[in-house]
Amino acid sequence: MDIRELQRSDEGGLRAFFDEIPTDDRTFFKEDLDEPDVLRRWIDDRRGVRLVGAEDGGRLVAVAAVWPGVGRSSHVGDLRLVVGVEHRRRGLGREMARSALLEALRARMWKISVEVVSTQQGTIDMFLSLGFTPEALLRDQIRGGEEETQDVLLLSHFAAEAAQDVALAMPEEAAS
Repeated sequence: MDIRELQRSDEGGLRAFFDEIPTDDRTFFKEDLDEPDVLRRWIDDRRGVRLVGAEDGGRLVAVAAVWPGVGRSSHVGDLRLVVGVEHRRRGLGREMARSALLEALRARMWKISVEVVSTQQGTIDMFLSLGFTPEALLRDQIRGGEEETQDVLLLSHFAAEAAQDVALAMPEEAAS
């Protein structure tokens, strides 16, 4: 699996990837992936981080983005992660999230947040294992197909705290 930066030439592959995402999964997305402007923003907006996971033949099977905040919140990134159905539960989501987190830190975003539907325990556990911590429960945050609402858990990764944890865990001779 090749993880690389999203290119303008990936537009067709990105559209095909989003088209394959089941309708039930789409209800959890912040954006309507059928809107042409949404796809255009993923391709053209050069702020932040856009990564794709591609198979050997070039077919896109995962995407990750970290959208930076603006102004006084430009150090905060909003992580989005989508893995194709047939590639889930194989570690690709973790690998994509780690790569996106690293690139966001390189882009000088020190706080990265992700919103996860509260019933998706496997996804929550994955982000917790990557150093994210629960920050808020957003009750009735999104609507599903039948107008039913779902709670969303806001998880955040704080780079300074994570670096401090790593430094504290290092043996003294390795830290000097």
